[in-house]
Amino acid sequence: MYRELRPPPWLAHVACAWVSDGSGARVLPDGCVDVVLSGGRVVVAGPATGVVVVAPTPGQHGCGVRFRVGAAEVGLGIPADQLRDQTVPIEDVIGARPARRLTAAVLGAGPERAVSVLTRSFAEPVRTPDVLARRAALLSVEQPLAGVGRQLGLGERQLRRRIERAVGYGPRTQQRILRLQRFLRLIEGEPAARTLAQLAAAAGYADQPHLGRECRSLTGRTPAQLRDEGATPAGESMSGTF
Repeated sequence: MYRELRPPPWLAHVACAWVSDGSGARVLPDGCVDVVLSGGRVVVAGPATGVVVVAPTPGQHGCGVRFRVGAAEVGLGIPADQLRDQTVPIEDVIGARPARRLTAAVLGAGPERAVSVLTRSFAEPVRTPDVLARRAALLSVEQPLAGVGRQLGLGERQLRRRIERAVGYGPRTQQRILRLQRFLRLIEGEPAARTLAQLAAAAGYADQPHLGRECRSLTGRTPAQLRDEGATPAGESMSGTF
């Protein structure tokens, strides 16, 4: 069981919180950074460039708070590119004493209480958000980076550096991952309403073979397998609030 919870509207840098029953999962790349309670430890899961397999923790629930694309530094105070493809102990990010207090507060708590504590622990921004970098990351899914730079009044080299710091990887990689997330949103919203070729076009792929190559490269699954398995996008399908 995995369930996402919508954050209060004033938590602009948080995409969602979530709880799980500890049954394990294949986590698809989503461009986000999570603070996670799993197996009795609190860790930070950085932006991944491939599938992350989460081992089951029988009898122990899991929960986490997920920062929006480009917003991890706002909540954690550390650039996302320093966390790329890594899972690090929370004390490496916020320091030993705050980490001990946070871990003590969530261990032994029920999943709803634990996720509330995690989320509120990172509710206060510790860095000013790089709004332009986030906007550029989202715009570059639709258009070349040079055009995005002209639109925002920034040079391409500066824009690349700022996107990598905020999102965790360069524009090309984040473009691929955000396009995958768009495809996942489409198959969730209308799983049988359109053909894969139509979904590929709607998600921004050149054609269906392009969609297939990207899905296999990023997830190890074909588009049809992702649809049949009920793969969902990050931060969507929230079933409640906290």
